[in-house]
Order: sequence, then structure tokens, then C-alpha cells
Amino acid sequence: MLTISQRGLAMPASPIRKLVPFAEQAKKKGTQVFHLNIGQPDIETPAAVLDAVRKSDFKVLEYSHSAGNESYRKKLVGYYASVGIHVTPQQIIITTGGSEAILFGFMSCLDPGDEVIIPEPFYANYNGFAVAAGVNVVPVTSFINDGFALPPIEAFREKITSKTKAIVICNPNNPTGYAYTQLEMEALGKIIKEHNLYLFADEAYREFTYDGNQFSAMHLQGVDDHVILMDTISKRYSACGGRIGAFVTKNQQVLNAAMKFAQARLSPPSFAQIAGEAACDLPANYFETTKAEYQKRRDLVVRRLNAMEGVFCPNPGGAFYAMASLPIDDSDKFCQWLLESFSHNGSTIMLAPATGFYGTAGLGKQEVRLAYVLNTVDLEKAMDCLEQALKEYPGKL
Repeated sequence: MLTISQRGLAMPASPIRKLVPFAEQAKKKGTQVFHLNIGQPDIETPAAVLDAVRKSDFKVLEYSHSAGNESYRKKLVGYYASVGIHVTPQQIIITTGGSEAILFGFMSCLDPGDEVIIPEPFYANYNGFAVAAGVNVVPVTSFINDGFALPPIEAFREKITSKTKAIVICNPNNPTGYAYTQLEMEALGKIIKEHNLYLFADEAYREFTYDGNQFSAMHLQGVDDHVILMDTISKRYSACGGRIGAFVTKNQQVLNAAMKFAQARLSPPSFAQIAGEAACDLPANYFETTKAEYQKRRDLVVRRLNAMEGVFCPNPGGAFYAMASLPIDDSDKFCQWLLESFSHNGSTIMLAPATGFYGTAGLGKQEVRLAYVLNTVDLEKAMDCLEQALKEYPGKL
């Protein structure tokens, strides 16, 4: 009898996408579904980025260098310099999305059985990458009442064992929207140096900080060999389907190892690299308008949520996500019920249950993640749906 690998069996389902069949059924019934479950922005991809792909005139769609086109890597050097990150083209490997950058980091730096510490709640796909690499995720819990601030450094120390090899940080954070401060990042810099750990820094939402600039892990002093930056154009330029990211480090040994994985998959996507180059040429004020729009949406969602009875939502400092605690018995049941059994004025709302963002069993049962990626008119309607749903839900606490 043919069997599935233990790795395949252990691979977790996506908390973001697992409810898709229920959403599809709701739509077949004629119900409008407001998608706040996934970070797919409705903001248009810049025309210059799309035009660069449309107007490409090459005759053969060939492989690029395994590290990505040098012309693109040189433009990324300029982009990074604009945010105070100083690297060379040789310290950048272009990846197929930020996801591949994360996987390259795990595969290059960690062995099966090693442990990585991650503040929870965390981006759910870290679990999947950990399973693929055969490493174990050790969560350290942050709390909604603290706005999901970085847990005390002592909490990290308590989790460190002989198997611990890295800490993973997402800044600004998905799913919480928390933007880690310079002091918090420097505390992490101190602990990775003391315990000889890697710091994997997922900075996909760098541009979207609403109370000052993001402090990058690459800004830390004295830990160049420890820091691995994992990046993507997906959220920055509303180009999620482009699947283009970057693996950046000043550690030459890690670069050498990652390059072997890059060569094994031959090259990153050619069209997406053209799009990425064009994105680097956008005017410096491009992010101002986009950021202002997300901030307006954030303010609307947080205001509406906190006005609902029994609901609490801390004000996120970055990204385009908010976590909220709801007066419900089970977020998985609630999110499914919204799609199967509820509608308000012909509409319903799709959310992500927070249970899938925690590594500790039992946490997140009264929490959901919302992605404020719709226009303000639709967000108001979505909040109306949620407010009414909380009145009707049979499992309301």
C-alpha cells in the first residue's frame, strides 16, 4: 500500500485558506463575502510595474542567474540604502517570493531536530517551512493585552536549549501588526550574540509603519554574521502574485550554502524580476499615498471593533493586520459559522481564526485576525456584518 510521508502528514493546513471551500459555497448561494482573511491588498499594482512586463521585448524566456539578475540586485542595493541598509549585490539572492527566502534560511542554517524560537502569534506558514526543514518551532507567547509587544527577553532565555539555533522575528508583525521598537530589536541583538544564534528577520511590511520608521534587524550593530533578512515585493508594491523576494545577509558562509539551494531550483521567475526592477524605479513618494490609505483603514477597523460589546483590538503599529479578541467560544467554529450559516443584508465576512497563528495548543480560541485590505466603504459593511454576527452567534460568551 502506498503511504504519505510523515513530513506530508505533519504539514499543517493554512489557517488563512482552510475555510475557502465554505466561502465558495456561500458565494454560490449568492452571499457577498468580504475577504478579511488574507493579506491580498485591493490597491492596484503600480502601472509602471505592470507595463515593464507587458513591454518586455526579449525573444527567449531564459533562465536568469541563480542569484537573480545582477541588474535587479544592483537596484535593490539602492533601495536598501534608502532605508539605511547597506549591502552589495553579492549579498543578495533573489528568491521565488519571501517564502523561498525563509526556506533557504532554514535549510542553510538549521539541521533536522534543531529548534527556532518565534514570538507567538506568528505567521502560520513558519510552521510549514519548519516541517519541510525538519526543525522544531518553540513559541514564546506575546499577549493581546500588551498589544503583542515583544515578550521579556528572560522569556526567550528560558526557551534556549542546546538545540536552539535561531530566533525568527516578523517586523512589522503578521498577524498582530505590532512594530518592534529599536530597544526591542537591540535586546534581540544582544541575546543572539550571547548565545550564538541566527536572527531570521522577515521584513515584508517594512514600509507600513504608522508611528515612525521601521527598525531593521540589519541596523543592529556587531551581529552582521547572525542576521538573515527575508524580504518580498508582494505587500510593498501590491504584487503578491509576482512571487519575487530576496534573501539578504552579510554572512558569506550562509550565502554560499543558500546559493546551492538556489542553483538546485535553477533561477527565480524572469518576468517577476522585471517587475521588481521597475518597482525600484518608482518615485520616493509612492509609499506615502499607500501608507496613508492603510492607516485610514486601520483607524476605521480599530475604532469599529472597539465599539462592539465585548471586543478588544489593540492599535497595530504596522503592516495591514489587526488581531481582536471576541466574546465567542471558539474562533474556528465562529469563522466557519460566518460562512455557512450567517448573512447580513446579503453579505458575510471571512476572517482568519487565530488558533492557527499560535504554536501553543489552546491559545487564540477567542481571537481572530483581520486584514484591512478592502476600501473603507467595504470595510464599514464588513464591520456591520461582524457586529450583527456577534449578536446572533449561538456560541457567544
